[in-house]
Amino acid sequence: MRKHLRKSLICVLIASCMLLLAGCGGKRMMMGTGGTAGTYYAFGGVLAQYMKNNSDYNVTAVSTAASKANIQSIGDGDYQMGFTQSDVMSYAWEGSRSFEKDGPSRDFRVMGALYAETVQLITMKEDIKSVADLRGRSVSIGAPGSGVYFNAVDVLEGAGLSLDDIKVQYQSFDDSKEALKDGQIDAAFLVAGAPTSAITELATTNGVFLVPINGELRDNIMSANPFYAPMQIPADTYPGQSEAIDTITVKATMIVDANLDEEAVYRLTAAIFDHAAEIAAENAKGNELSIENATTGLTVPFHPGAARYFAEHGVTVATE
Repeated sequence: MRKHLRKSLICVLIASCMLLLAGCGGKRMMMGTGGTAGTYYAFGGVLAQYMKNNSDYNVTAVSTAASKANIQSIGDGDYQMGFTQSDVMSYAWEGSRSFEKDGPSRDFRVMGALYAETVQLITMKEDIKSVADLRGRSVSIGAPGSGVYFNAVDVLEGAGLSLDDIKVQYQSFDDSKEALKDGQIDAAFLVAGAPTSAITELATTNGVFLVPINGELRDNIMSANPFYAPMQIPADTYPGQSEAIDTITVKATMIVDANLDEEAVYRLTAAIFDHAAEIAAENAKGNELSIENATTGLTVPFHPGAARYFAEHGVTVATE
């Protein structure tokens, strides 16, 4: 009898806990971010908390291989939302470049652009002052087929170089940082919002140089790839960086499963953009959150839930 009563009490307790969770953001969603040393992961954690606190959804930000992996994971049903570079998002929609082999991936829609993702070329070698100086050097260009990989290819081609002209290394942000520190590579491409923690750490402990992407080189890149925009990394963004550095940028964009409920996406969108000032107080990338930035420069359709939110704020976006 006691055993039966104890079992009944346990069942009631479990059921109560499940009901409690359901009433407190129990509708779980997974958000794909990026490597732990990148901006996606840090900023994603902040956004997930605001979504959890201001909607009926318990959003969990997880570390991933970033843009392409997040798009594929949404297609596979593993994640409901994720970060991606705006250029990689276009590749997926068109079935080009990193998506050429598998074909178009259109299981996602845009929630909104978040901030500028800066193409940052870093080195600890004082004699590397331009992209042209990378010839014959060991250079990390990100994972094969990643957003960083294609950004690096675009920059190298703009300078008249190919991958055959450098000693290619395929490394993550963290691995690039460590390899630079240990003298195993000469330079690395990192694409993330500036300041990027991996670069800040390297600049603080060892010193680092940012290589400019400017002038005719930048014009060549932007002419061949219109999804890039000019960008300047302000002086003092990193320790020891006394001058502003010219470069190029794409947009960090939040995408969601195309099949998500319209009301859910509306509420999640509001949870971010209604609280931009509060988010900015926790992470500097929040300063770039705005209706204008969220809705411009993107070629993939928006989710109807996000479109409804932006329409209420005076901006019409395409959903097809």
